[in-house]
Amino acid sequence: MQRTVDYKHGKIIMIDQTRIPAELATIEISSVEALADAIITMKVRGAPAIGVAAAMGIALAARNSVTDDPKQVFEAMEQAAATLKTTRPTAVNLFWGIERMLDAAHAALEITSSADELRDEMDHLAMAMVHEDEEVCRILSAYGAAVLPTEAHVLTHCNAGALACVGYGTALGVIRAAIEHGKKIHVYVAETRPRLQGMKLTCFELLQDKIPVTLITDSMAGMLMQKRKINCVIVGADRIAANGDVANKIGTYSLAALAKYHNVPFFVAAPTSTIDASLATGSDIPIEERSHDEITHIDGHRVAPMGVEVINPSFDVTPGTLIKAIITEKGIVMPPYKQNLK
Repeated sequence: MQRTVDYKHGKIIMIDQTRIPAELATIEISSVEALADAIITMKVRGAPAIGVAAAMGIALAARNSVTDDPKQVFEAMEQAAATLKTTRPTAVNLFWGIERMLDAAHAALEITSSADELRDEMDHLAMAMVHEDEEVCRILSAYGAAVLPTEAHVLTHCNAGALACVGYGTALGVIRAAIEHGKKIHVYVAETRPRLQGMKLTCFELLQDKIPVTLITDSMAGMLMQKRKINCVIVGADRIAANGDVANKIGTYSLAALAKYHNVPFFVAAPTSTIDASLATGSDIPIEERSHDEITHIDGHRVAPMGVEVINPSFDVTPGTLIKAIITEKGIVMPPYKQNLK
């Protein structure tokens, strides 16, 4: 499959994930405002993917600035950063991507007086982050493949695949790598209400790769664990606190608690850019509240009674005590996380 996000000729090219599985279509983004809208509306989603997309947005702002003054180019980048930081609060990769670009730009200003050189530097770094994400996912996945059973019946939640990254994926990357290493893998995919990313995106990816997959409702997981149909769980992450608490798509915490009760190992796969050492515990992680229409409507059609009260937190926090290991590109991190994540 093509890259989820790419940067070519001063434009961001991305797969419009809101149109999957009906069609695999791309859109071109040529302004920071359009990118912010694409992130908010989840045309691009997944912590690693929006981190790289946000970095591209900073490069785009530099490229679009009409000035010969590098300091004014930097000011345009800062304005873009302020816009992009308001889009989605939970995934720390977004902020990581932005700050990495701004830090590099600030350093470049110390050695150049050319606006065009600064723009070129931002373009090069944005593309370097594209290649880096692909490499990180491959390395992470190779580490993770070792933890899956030789014959694995794996449950995953939401989408932590190629569509959540530039390519290959984190949790699904581990599954892909395990299959490449000769392991027999069958994947159970929770539909992931309310936006159904598991059903629409993860099933789409796995079918594309001809990986055996079974779709289940979110409420079926406990029964399948009870009947020993699932022997491990692997998910991605949007932010990991210093103590190993993990924010991921709503419903992840429930799966981790069920897995603990049924002695099913629960793994998290995420790049180190998802670790936020500034937050002591998961209780410090900001949780995005999204539109209530995502709950009351399905594909634009209202299915809930008018007047019902609704809450729609997009993420929950799984305590590190429920997680057997966190798989990163630096290796597999075991408890105690407060010590070992450092």
